Amino acid sequence: MADPSMPPVPGKKRQEPPGPARPQRNAKRAKLDEARIILRQASDKALNQNGELDVSAFVKAREFEIKAMEASMEQSKKVLSARAFQQVPNELRRRTASHNVKKVPKKLRSRAAREMKEDNTPTVTSRRRKPTPHMRLRLETAKKLQNLHARQKKKHAEAKEREGIEGGTERSVAPEPSVRRLKKNALSKPDEAPSKFRRRQIHKCWLPTHIYHAKRAHMTEPKHPLWRFAIALSPTEKTFRKTHRAGSLRGCVGWDTSYMSTIQIEGVEASLVGLLRGVGIDEDALSGKRSAKWRKGTRSWRGWLRERDSEKKCIATVDIIWCIQQESPSTESASTSNKTKRKCFLRVHPSAFLQLWTELLKVAKVQRPPVTVEDLRFEIGSIELVGPSSTEALIAALTPTQKNDKSPEEVSAKVWSSLASVTNPACLPANAILGFSVSDPRLHYPPRTIKQSTSESANNELIQTLATWLPDTTQIPPSIFDRSTRLSACRSLPSQKAINRRKGDAMPGGYPAPVSTDPEIPVLLIASRPSTGGVQGSWTLLLPWKCVLPVWYHIVHYPLSTGGNPRFGGLEETRQIAFEQGTPWFPGDFPGTQAGWEWEMMERAKRKAEWEKRPKSKRIAWGSLNLGNGRKGETGIGWACDWEYLLNPTPKKIPATASQATTTDSSTHIQEPSESTDAAPKAPDAPAATFPLPSFHHIPLPFSSAILTSPTLRPLTPPNPLTTVQLTLLSRGNPKTCARVYRLPATSLPLRTQWLALANSTLHPVKKSNRSPPNAFVSTSARSNRVLATLPRNGSRPQRTQQTALSLLGPSRSDVGADSRIAQPGDPSYPCVPDEEDLIGFVTTGNFDLGKGKGSAIGCVALGGVVQRPRQDARLEAGEVGENGRNDEATRQVQTLEKMLDRKVLERLCILRDSGVGVGRLARWELV
Repeated sequence: MADPSMPPVPGKKRQEPPGPARPQRNAKRAKLDEARIILRQASDKALNQNGELDVSAFVKAREFEIKAMEASMEQSKKVLSARAFQQVPNELRRRTASHNVKKVPKKLRSRAAREMKEDNTPTVTSRRRKPTPHMRLRLETAKKLQNLHARQKKKHAEAKEREGIEGGTERSVAPEPSVRRLKKNALSKPDEAPSKFRRRQIHKCWLPTHIYHAKRAHMTEPKHPLWRFAIALSPTEKTFRKTHRAGSLRGCVGWDTSYMSTIQIEGVEASLVGLLRGVGIDEDALSGKRSAKWRKGTRSWRGWLRERDSEKKCIATVDIIWCIQQESPSTESASTSNKTKRKCFLRVHPSAFLQLWTELLKVAKVQRPPVTVEDLRFEIGSIELVGPSSTEALIAALTPTQKNDKSPEEVSAKVWSSLASVTNPACLPANAILGFSVSDPRLHYPPRTIKQSTSESANNELIQTLATWLPDTTQIPPSIFDRSTRLSACRSLPSQKAINRRKGDAMPGGYPAPVSTDPEIPVLLIASRPSTGGVQGSWTLLLPWKCVLPVWYHIVHYPLSTGGNPRFGGLEETRQIAFEQGTPWFPGDFPGTQAGWEWEMMERAKRKAEWEKRPKSKRIAWGSLNLGNGRKGETGIGWACDWEYLLNPTPKKIPATASQATTTDSSTHIQEPSESTDAAPKAPDAPAATFPLPSFHHIPLPFSSAILTSPTLRPLTPPNPLTTVQLTLLSRGNPKTCARVYRLPATSLPLRTQWLALANSTLHPVKKSNRSPPNAFVSTSARSNRVLATLPRNGSRPQRTQQTALSLLGPSRSDVGADSRIAQPGDPSYPCVPDEEDLIGFVTTGNFDLGKGKGSAIGCVALGGVVQRPRQDARLEAGEVGENGRNDEATRQVQTLEKMLDRKVLERLCILRDSGVGVGRLARWELV
């Protein structure tokens, strides 16, 4: 134990503080105060015994004080300053940065070395590190493998030399590798992984950028892949606010969406139209004038596809892209042009791929002439970018190949290069398509910031380009539809060693000159805009699977003109951007589909496991939840969006204890996976177990809006219809997933009155004023008349007299003005949540919306509960009808409050209650 009286030894790290230990909260302040203490010397030391000034002593004393002041200034300057490794941004820090100089940027290494030398920080060099037993074993194994590889390499070289001598000549050209033929109407398999990673991809497939994401993001569990892919869930650093800023304000966010499934259908145009009609596409889209550009191939189309047989349930939203038909010469007859085959790309989410594949095969077999269906999941990859700088980053990565200036493809390339100053892809023509070929991005690495012109003439040219959009008339069939072009681009990609050799031969600061053997990568760009206006659009880049990685590295390392680099996102960031744009995310926000139901069951199991692993004292007791008016117990399963309970309600038995609630909830409505015996033949990558979808039907936006507006269509609605809505809170609050959605009470007039009064006070708050209370200026007779008009008529005379006196003594709520206060959750006057009969849906995605600055949610509601009006006999059940059967005071009060609200607002009002919480909040729903 160190002696507190001894002075501290300089150069020791983590010295023991002198004197008594200070509290932790004051340690920082005490350290600063101690550094600011300046030692000084009394003036008596400069006088001799006779009282005369000793010049030499005086000078020495002042010299000591000056040095003490300088030392204090230097010490106080450094006492709260950060170390060298702390100056690095959070995303660039490493845990070993505090003791390894090489882990910090070069400009900070000298400072870091000086700091480590001052406080005796132990440093270790990898070359001088003493190997541990495990490390020594690995080094010996690696050395043995190197020697074995060298002997095998030498043996193969000698064998080749002997073959060359015996044959007399050597083969100068290597044989072209064999390519597996793509089977028609059959599922494809991914290419065999390298032997180094083959065991890790037995039950799943890696995306082209897997290694990049595995080092920087949280991935799906190795034994539990998502849709047979290893997908990045979210970056390891905190990205919620950064993703919002990059996706809407400055910068951009990119995703490797190669897990999206691509299907190609090929056949005569009439057969393709018949196939698309058979899977649920409207006739207007197939033959109307508004969709002429889509059928021509210059636009993409996004919509819902349905099952062909039985109930015709919705499958998923699909992007369909037609290949542009080559213009036929005028001499060709009409019969010959009708026999020309065309191609289409269908891009669908992998969760609904097998269901859509089965339906396409059914419909394709009945077409005449027949239609071939090809699985291109592992041949075409994709990258998606969102944000103001997304166009700039893509233009820097995609450099069109040099061709004849008059070629149609060159026109598209020139239009693409002129879009560098576009800050929102939504300003382009909706669903515009650009197809051309680009060079290898590695030849232009490291990327350089594009110079953008801000002159008025450049802006006018950009506006003219967007208004005319020449690719609609000059574009040729994109090369990405040709399989031979895709394969040749992947085969001709040079190795990184060859690229580095060409860079070394180039001029300093320049890029390698193009050669004839450089690969031409076919790409297809789609500019899409969300259904909700006023938000950022997105770019979708389609390219060959093996060409995704070079383009990805160029994009994420590009220095943006606004600063920084493009960010990458995972599945959580995809949901966040869709949530902030007000668009539902497939499949999570569509529980009425088979893919959405399987997602709900998977998330339900996760939430249940998370709830069960908590101690009993820390988890929610669903059976003891107080809902007011003597009601106890959660509605349905607490950790789930219990659609079975909503559409098929059963009498609820309130458990006595939390353990009984756990047993009851865990054994209710949870269906174990079961294999379908009468389904189509299993694909090699078909899931081993599926969750059968109950009798739900998802209703897309156009049809659901028509059902709500026209009562004549309601009889045509399928049973148990669900539709997706966006929910916005009218007051404070932050809804969570699995929150319950109620309509305004329909069977209890007093409760409906309370919620309507709360809605009026929330939507039409009383404006505060600095005037005196109106109670002093209103006459007693006027106030008494107003009070008497609001008293109930069926009350006794003494009760009416007492209420009148109380109302005259104190100001009414409408007279308070500035002192009025809206009831908040927890107040005795706050209304209770409605009954189970008024439950209409659940929240599938809920969070705080940074764009709106308030809580928001995406959910699903049952159309039957939305269109159902309050029953006419509600007053009879409440016992509030007078003797003559006419409208009583409660009914008239409800009608008065409803008239104060706009009709459209009243029809869209609802109540949100988080699962496990007994308080509801007002919200408004809109169809999306």
